[in-house]
Amino acid sequence: MSTKTKKVTINDVARMAGVSKRTVSRVINGSPLVGEETRKRIENVIESVSFQPDKQARGLASKRSYLLGLVYDNPDALYIDQVQRGALSICSELGYELVVHPCKWHEPDFVDNCLKFIARSNVDGLLILPPVSESKLLAKALQDADHPYVRIASADLDDHDNIVISNERAAMAEIVEHLVELGHNNIAMITGPLHYYSSQERLGGFKTSAQKAGLTLADNHIVEGKNNYESGLACAEQLLSLPQRPSAIFANNDEMAAGVLRVAHTLGIKVPEQLSVIGFDDNLFASRVIPSLTTMRRPVEKLAMLATQKLVGHFQHDGISTKVETIVDPYLIKRESTAKPQDKGAATAT
Repeated sequence: MSTKTKKVTINDVARMAGVSKRTVSRVINGSPLVGEETRKRIENVIESVSFQPDKQARGLASKRSYLLGLVYDNPDALYIDQVQRGALSICSELGYELVVHPCKWHEPDFVDNCLKFIARSNVDGLLILPPVSESKLLAKALQDADHPYVRIASADLDDHDNIVISNERAAMAEIVEHLVELGHNNIAMITGPLHYYSSQERLGGFKTSAQKAGLTLADNHIVEGKNNYESGLACAEQLLSLPQRPSAIFANNDEMAAGVLRVAHTLGIKVPEQLSVIGFDDNLFASRVIPSLTTMRRPVEKLAMLATQKLVGHFQHDGISTKVETIVDPYLIKRESTAKPQDKGAATAT
């Protein structure tokens, strides 16, 4: 006699919960169209019988693969890790899997490469990270192919069903305000690559906020970096060798800010007594360097969660994508690398 336990089916769950198979399917797919009491009853049954939906059958029934693609071209491993954590938290909740696809967005065949990835992996839709998300060509190709996507970006580049925005231009006001409150009036900025929208947004917001605060930014106090540690070193050496060196430097990301800290240490410039330093992102090491880094925290996991919810909303056709937050505000984390300028001689290069 066989002792093999009979596999519980979705029909069994529906019968035990006293609902239709369609209602159970809606709960499994995270649809908001099920009442809270009914949802809890179905979830309790699912848990009590350890029901696991058959993804292959589920996909055949809905003509979906329940796979989402994540497309990126970003060397920051910490950023990618945060994105995946946020996306996977929603995927696991709604029964999706995540397929990661790194690409080279400046290569001539980049759009074709992404379309081939979609065909090869059979993903239902794409999550697109900056700077790839800034590509108008890719967005148009996906629209033409009627393929669902959601971009994470720093500017309002698309219909709000297709984008989640990190409001980075507005974030600059908080950085400038913090430095002005401390008494800094000689501020410099290391930008990111200026062909990126994110770099343009931050630079534009920084200039506008400085102007509103009555500050004039000298041309030689704005230098373009490459968003990596090495360019942070090079840009910091350039700024800190000026005859009238800045008393505060904002770097476009934490990696370059770390480069500024290193150069200041090498030159014997005390942070924050003689130089305040601010970064952007609040990466893991920002709180671990010495001194710990004041930085603008971009809520990356939240951005990824919202983008994933919006993308799934494209498939459910229940209006969920219009209910998901579109604009997310970064916020300043104040640590040890900023303070009132105490060295009146800091304006003169050492």
